[in-house]
Amino acid sequence: MSVHITDTHIRKMAQLLDNDKFLEKVGVTTKSSLQHDHLPCQDFPVSHLGRDNGLLVTHINKTQDLLRVQMKKMQSKKLQTTEEWLKNYSLESLQLTLQHLINEGNIILNSRNGVEEIEFTEETLTDFESRLSEVIELYQQRVQWLLQDSRKVFGLIKGTKVGLVVDVSHISYRPRLLDFQKDLLCLLDEQLCCKKQLYCLSFSTEISPLWESPKNINVHVLHEARQWIQQLEPGRGCNLLKALKQVLMMKELNSLVLVIGSCPDQSVEILSDYAQQCMLGRKLQTHAVTYDCSNPASLAVLKSLAEAVRGHYHCYSSKGENFDSSDVHLLLQESQKAKDLLKSIKQIFQRRIGGSLVSRIADVSTEFANTAPSNFLPKPPKHEGPLVIQTPCVLAKTSTDWLKTNGLKAKKLNLYQVLAPNAFSPVEEFVPVLKKKVSSTLHEKVMMQFEWYDGTVKNIHVDLPVLYNYQKLLAKMVRIYEKRIDWLSVTSRRIWGSVCERRVAILVDMSVTNSAYLIHIQHSLRLLLEEQMSDKDYFNIIAFGSDVVPWQLELVPSQPENLQNAWRWVLSLQCKGSRNFMSALRRAVEVDFKDKDKHKSQGLYLLTTGIPDQETHTISAYVAEVCRGFDLQLHVCLFSVMEDVDSNGIVPAHYANAAETAIAFKEIVQAANGRFHWFGEAGIFESDDITVIVSEMEKANNYSQKCAFLVESVKQRSVNQSVNPFIPGGSNVLMKKEDRRPQKLLSPKPTALSLARMYIKDNHGGERNASVRVLAWRPTSAKAEIPPAQTTKEWPRTENKRKHKPRKQPEFSASVFYTDKGRNVGMVYRKYPKITCIRKSVPSVTLPKKEEICSSKEWLTKYSIKKLKLELPRLMFGPGCTHQKKTVESLHKEVSAKYCTIFPSVEINGVVKHLQFQSKELEMYTEQLEKVLQRYIQRIQWLLSGSRRLFGTILEANVCVLIDTSGSMDPYLPHITKGLTSLIWEQLRKNEVRFNLLRFAENTESWKGCLVEATDETCHDAVQWVSKFHAHGNTCILMALQKALSFQGIEALYVLTDGKPDTSGSLILKEIERLRKKQDIKIHTISFSCTDRGANEFLKKLASQTGGRYHCSFGDVDGQLAAHRMLTEGLDDDDDPVFPYFEGDDLKKLTQEVTKARRFLKQAKSLRLLLQKWNVNQKNNSGFKKSAQPPATKEQEQQKGLSTREHLLFV
Repeated sequence: MSVHITDTHIRKMAQLLDNDKFLEKVGVTTKSSLQHDHLPCQDFPVSHLGRDNGLLVTHINKTQDLLRVQMKKMQSKKLQTTEEWLKNYSLESLQLTLQHLINEGNIILNSRNGVEEIEFTEETLTDFESRLSEVIELYQQRVQWLLQDSRKVFGLIKGTKVGLVVDVSHISYRPRLLDFQKDLLCLLDEQLCCKKQLYCLSFSTEISPLWESPKNINVHVLHEARQWIQQLEPGRGCNLLKALKQVLMMKELNSLVLVIGSCPDQSVEILSDYAQQCMLGRKLQTHAVTYDCSNPASLAVLKSLAEAVRGHYHCYSSKGENFDSSDVHLLLQESQKAKDLLKSIKQIFQRRIGGSLVSRIADVSTEFANTAPSNFLPKPPKHEGPLVIQTPCVLAKTSTDWLKTNGLKAKKLNLYQVLAPNAFSPVEEFVPVLKKKVSSTLHEKVMMQFEWYDGTVKNIHVDLPVLYNYQKLLAKMVRIYEKRIDWLSVTSRRIWGSVCERRVAILVDMSVTNSAYLIHIQHSLRLLLEEQMSDKDYFNIIAFGSDVVPWQLELVPSQPENLQNAWRWVLSLQCKGSRNFMSALRRAVEVDFKDKDKHKSQGLYLLTTGIPDQETHTISAYVAEVCRGFDLQLHVCLFSVMEDVDSNGIVPAHYANAAETAIAFKEIVQAANGRFHWFGEAGIFESDDITVIVSEMEKANNYSQKCAFLVESVKQRSVNQSVNPFIPGGSNVLMKKEDRRPQKLLSPKPTALSLARMYIKDNHGGERNASVRVLAWRPTSAKAEIPPAQTTKEWPRTENKRKHKPRKQPEFSASVFYTDKGRNVGMVYRKYPKITCIRKSVPSVTLPKKEEICSSKEWLTKYSIKKLKLELPRLMFGPGCTHQKKTVESLHKEVSAKYCTIFPSVEINGVVKHLQFQSKELEMYTEQLEKVLQRYIQRIQWLLSGSRRLFGTILEANVCVLIDTSGSMDPYLPHITKGLTSLIWEQLRKNEVRFNLLRFAENTESWKGCLVEATDETCHDAVQWVSKFHAHGNTCILMALQKALSFQGIEALYVLTDGKPDTSGSLILKEIERLRKKQDIKIHTISFSCTDRGANEFLKKLASQTGGRYHCSFGDVDGQLAAHRMLTEGLDDDDDPVFPYFEGDDLKKLTQEVTKARRFLKQAKSLRLLLQKWNVNQKNNSGFKKSAQPPATKEQEQQKGLSTREHLLFV
């Protein structure tokens, strides 16, 4: 008996764990493995499973072996938060909801009372209850695991680059300090040691960081962290805001752990606002922990802060009071759902004779209504009952109309509206004295140059409090937009969108292909009639299949009795016929809206599951004609059923996949000036209303980023000015430097006569400087006899008779003139020092979302790294950045420029250059490059999908596809046939390519005698012809090429083969070159499963010689996997994953561009880290320390600059 019980328990546990989803569970391990190798990432143990002693029966041995293998797999998985864990182990994911149970039952009719009942076998219900019990035990084990070791005190820490911020204000007496240090050491040894980077900071009234920046975790770093923990000292006050300001400057961190033991000095509103502003646009996970704190205010502050930044919270008490954790709370909620469901099953199902269990439909429906729906369109409890009509509490509006009153521009939150009061255009006016236009200059201390929306550049006075308040308002608007999206995604709006018009006609697709979804369609109509139709003026419902069946002959008032009658009519509808949308549309327009010119606010709403029988362009032309000039719109609600075409043996008259159907209806909606709404059982795929709101949210995010850039630029400028307070280039600077030594008095102010004499003396009667000219001046009075003023150089000064060479002054010229009042003399500068700027800004990249049908070579001519101007060396290291040395005669050696110490130096290809970019600009460059990289990877995925994986992309409009059917192709022929079928429908038919097919072996056979149009009939015929392929004979490529080149109007050939031709390769190349002299035809070659290097080289030469492309499908699976990992896991790891080596031209060029972009991305991140370290060093060694030291000599400055470059060398 004991063996049987053990067998049953292990068999159930093995069945539970044998699911692929359970292999994702975190760190489940056996007790035996815990005794041997304790890993920091282990999960809770599975009870009752000991080590196999070899005495159990055979199938139990196998079960334990299976479990042991699975345990080892589970140990290698990374730790998951409860949200991630529940994605795989929630009741919904494990198919343990009431809906899943009902799907396994059979509906029967009770012969006694005629009531419908659901019947289950006892085995089905017992198995379901058993699985529920196992899952409840699983949740309890997860909770127990979370309450062990350091997880009990601090919770589960997520992220790889962790910032640990510790409050030391509460550890006033020694026993509490020792316990706190012990718990922190446990956290370090169990969780933080597994991370990649660590940053430690303690705070009370002041902050005390352990390091200046995050450190990569190794033995030495962990040792320093342990010493830091052991040396923690108590403090006073809890200045959490100051600690946040310090730690949020570390941009490398992706996880922040706040350990608080007392109530913070600041209010929760101040802390939340600051944290939200700093974390906007960053992926920083916050984990707030209250350590052994009994103050309710502390718990409330930390919980509110965590919720504001969408983080986690964990409240620990050594006495067991007020324990709370977001992770444990989620698990307990899911566990309670399972317990309630288990209790409900036992209550509503009754045992029957014969081992079956039954329950009335009404009881199950009531219980199902009390649980969360598992599908997108669940059947309501009282599907056939009367409508429960609701009166809408808000006036329905489209998102476009809603944004007219709630958009950023309407709320005066457009960035340019906010900056406009402090924005000044560069003034350019004509100065008569100078006889030219003069531009205003920029005040560098308080003004920033900012590109305006019209492309002009304005001078902006940056008011930091205004920008901070503006970002708070932007965050508030984003939350309002999120609520709007949530509102659009529930109830009937997730199916129909928002019905806004006053006169509405509803067109319902009731074709035979919707037979399996009749209940879904009826339920959708019920929701619409109940929730959105009661406040309309008139409505009607028109069902259509092959025939059009209207509910009423014309529009009727939206009164409750009419809505109830319409619902009863909907319940009687049946699916039959094809999808004759055009007839239904014409009936609605010509009958229901025959007086469309006399009314306003009229709308047609179409609910359909597929493409109409008629051509898209025909419907679009009709819709555009009938809606033009009238207040009438057509809105489409597309329901994707996500099923195969032939699942029920029903083939529609006009077939298209989901994406093609969506494209067709978008074209129709655009012609009707309506809205498009695409949904399915998984949720909303696309909605014009939601897209408009998302666009406004992206605009708000963009404005916030620009604000952050302005603030960062101002801070960077203030840091630079504190480092070098005397900026050259102005007269004030020169005067301050000259004040350091005694000067002689200046010569007296010259008169006009003395100026004229000095000018003649200096020029010896001739004009040497072209910039010195005589001003055309006319006195205000005709009696005046004052000679015209002459231009001159700067007033002469008494030279300082010192032996050293005087410093070169900036060159300028001035014009001196008499003013209108008296004999006063004025001066106007005419020549300013030339300032050249060669810095380049990071360009904003815009890439198309829709894939273009072209080769990778053509695509990269528009979107390569070079074309987008994102090459790192060209962008950041111009000619003015090069570190140069010049020979100083007095020192008899080469010396660097005096500004070499201002900028960090890096070595690029053996040349030392100065990095003049800001950290924010490097961050913008990284964002733009990651955006480009994601677009490259998406195109690679597109090239590796569908028929393009095997055949590549068909570019031309007139092609012939040549298929090798020789004997060597026999094992691959079914695969080739399937791929060719996909090619015909996906590329040739969709793109309306004129084509022909030709197979070749020892002889050739063409499908048609010439190129034919790609229609439904010809494509069906081509697929039938392809299905009859059989492999035999040799590979005669030359004969096939000669025949294909003879087709009239041919533009390109696509040749698929697996080996070398029978004839000489050079002979084929010469013959093809001779035939191509008559007409320029490209030959694209496709190598399929060919391992012969010589054969592949021949195909490459044939494609290259004819201007075609070479394609090889080798490595496609690894390429798809690598692309998927890059898009899901991100590009943080510079070396993994990598694409396999593609030999095909299209994939090869794209992967090379991806490699280049990843190299630039790695270099940019290194440069940004280097610049941050440089700024910290410069800030520590800035202005005030330098003023207290004697001026350094040239040799000391050079040695300092060289030593700095050696430390910042970048290879």
